[in-house]
Amino acid sequence: MKRPSFLEGAGFALTIAVAGGITFVLLVPLLAGSLVLKGVVAVASLTYLLYLLARGPGRAGRVTAIAAWVLMTVVAWWFAPSLLLYLLAHAGFIWLLRSLLFHSGVFAALADLGLTVLGLAAAGWALTRTGSVGAALWCFFLVTALFVAIPARFPRRAAPDDDGSSDRFRQAHRSAEAALREITAHQ
Repeated sequence: MKRPSFLEGAGFALTIAVAGGITFVLLVPLLAGSLVLKGVVAVASLTYLLYLLARGPGRAGRVTAIAAWVLMTVVAWWFAPSLLLYLLAHAGFIWLLRSLLFHSGVFAALADLGLTVLGLAAAGWALTRTGSVGAALWCFFLVTALFVAIPARFPRRAAPDDDGSSDRFRQAHRSAEAALREITAHQ
């Protein structure tokens, strides 16, 4: 399947942000704020996970990914002593899934990790400035929607002693020059 575009990711980020923000505002008067926030984060994470699985290449591993997410969520819900660790667990799972689905190199996965950290910083900034969970979700998912700009695999640099001899044209050119030198040397 084709890689998602940035505009598609931004639209999905807006949808998650609006739904999450409205849900948080409606449920906070009824339940504890941290409980509602954990629930909103879990649902937003699951929604994004399903989006990535639907847009990702291939069909293998979908059930395993969902089962791993459920296990991670339950463990983080019960054993994460702080809301920050809970958020980091979900963001880390999103990064890991994106890296496995869309990147085939270590440098691409590390660039995606940097983007995830930047998204978390943007979400934290938005939450402290506005106090809005919707704005925080919007910032996180908007920044991480930029993962489509990361190449699936970064090009390898040529070794210092490699002058491009693997290029067929250059190799043929060198062979022709060597043959020409040999012909002129025998005359």
